[in-house]
Amino acid sequence: MTLSSQNGREMPRYKCHKEVFALKIAAIVREQLPKFSAATCKGSFSLGSACGHCERCRWEKSRPQPGMGAMITPAEEGYAPFFVDAQFLVKHQPEVGGYFVQYADGCKSFSPAKAFEEGYTLIA
Repeated sequence: MTLSSQNGREMPRYKCHKEVFALKIAAIVREQLPKFSAATCKGSFSLGSACGHCERCRWEKSRPQPGMGAMITPAEEGYAPFFVDAQFLVKHQPEVGGYFVQYADGCKSFSPAKAFEEGYTLIA
């Protein structure tokens, strides 16, 4: 496949030579909002509109990250499921079968299976 710029020239090509840490994703279980036993306000701590006193506000205030995250279960044996926050889910939109990727600088990302498997070879 070649992509051309507006002047008809082929774009520059690059070959990947990075080493990354990665786990294939077997399952993604998104957090669910708990069922509260009493009425709750319509606000949110992350948006600054919460009442601060209702059951939902107490639950939201106790959370380390705003929003609803997910537990990712790796396909590889010997690795425990791990949590990703809402920001990761929105930014990367991970899918089962793809790869959770961590770069040497600590940056975390998602790669679809086809792109990852065509670009990386297992080294250890």
